[in-house]
Amino acid sequence: MATLIFDIETSALPVENFDEAQQEYLFRDAQKLPEEAARAAKMAELRQMMSLWPFTAQVVCVAMLNADSSKGQVLFTADDFEEDAIEGGPVEFVPCVDEVEMLTAFWDVARHYDQVVTFNGRGFDVPFLYLRSAQLGVPISRKDWLGYRFATEPHCDLAEQLTFYGVSGREGAARRFNLDFYCKAFGIESPKSQGVSGTDVGRLMGEGRFREIAEYCLRDVQATVQLYRLWRERLAGVK
Repeated sequence: MATLIFDIETSALPVENFDEAQQEYLFRDAQKLPEEAARAAKMAELRQMMSLWPFTAQVVCVAMLNADSSKGQVLFTADDFEEDAIEGGPVEFVPCVDEVEMLTAFWDVARHYDQVVTFNGRGFDVPFLYLRSAQLGVPISRKDWLGYRFATEPHCDLAEQLTFYGVSGREGAARRFNLDFYCKAFGIESPKSQGVSGTDVGRLMGEGRFREIAEYCLRDVQATVQLYRLWRERLAGVK
């Protein structure tokens, strides 16, 4: 069975992209606060959260690897998109002219795989890709990744598997941790080990450091590949 492991990075769209009514809706909770300092802090928090919603953010990178061969591609938007794809090794870095080109290329790859593996893909990556692709009119080649939750085919979400589908709640033995924590617990190099995290993506975009975003996203997927192999060897089948 051909298995694809992927991860996405997203960045908030400029506030100016939204009309007055939309901005009022987005920042309503901040405007309710009487203290100026508290209001400013809440505004900053909401601006950061905008990167998590497909109608207020864009996909800026998709990294994907074959689970068995570790070969794959990193698709990313960049100002220098006219440059040729960067090869040299099992992973190809492909700069794209815009989000539509990137999502189109992703769905073209996805249709060739029987199974996908993610970390928190059911809660974030997959619905984000579905809704963003629908908004931009990009055809979706696989519409079955949010099916029956208690199954690992065609979508194995490791965040679900390592918590046994939330069996313990928030504070029990199988509480959910982030990818960085799981990696350190299992002796896998964390994708954050080189000083970049998902919260840096917006800043890196503004600074034009697109390749650094792509490399960070790839590290996320490489760590997920190792975590998947460990889960498959030691925990797959636990009920």
